[in-house]
Amino acid sequence: MNYEYQFMVDFTLPDQLTDEFMGLIPYQRAAVNKLFDEGSLLNYSLSLERSKLWCVFNAKSEMAVMDLIADLPLTSFMEVQISMLTFHNAMEPKMPHFSLN
Repeated sequence: MNYEYQFMVDFTLPDQLTDEFMGLIPYQRAAVNKLFDEGSLLNYSLSLERSKLWCVFNAKSEMAVMDLIADLPLTSFMEVQISMLTFHNAMEPKMPHFSLN
């Protein structure tokens, strides 16, 4: 099977963000940017109160998603729930229309 599926990953952040956690944020951002560049990560959203983080991944299986999130520096600090999605719709960014005049 060579299909890619979408998976929603629901992370619950710890109540107290330690100095160790905060120190890993730049490494998390770098890893997230790499996943975006590879096309493995579609969305990355943090709740306003910073208690939840949601991501949508492209992957062949839940195990593949687990491998991807295991490489994220902050995963070990958070509770994780993975759900396979029936579909994932997102609005494509619109490019402005350029005038040749």
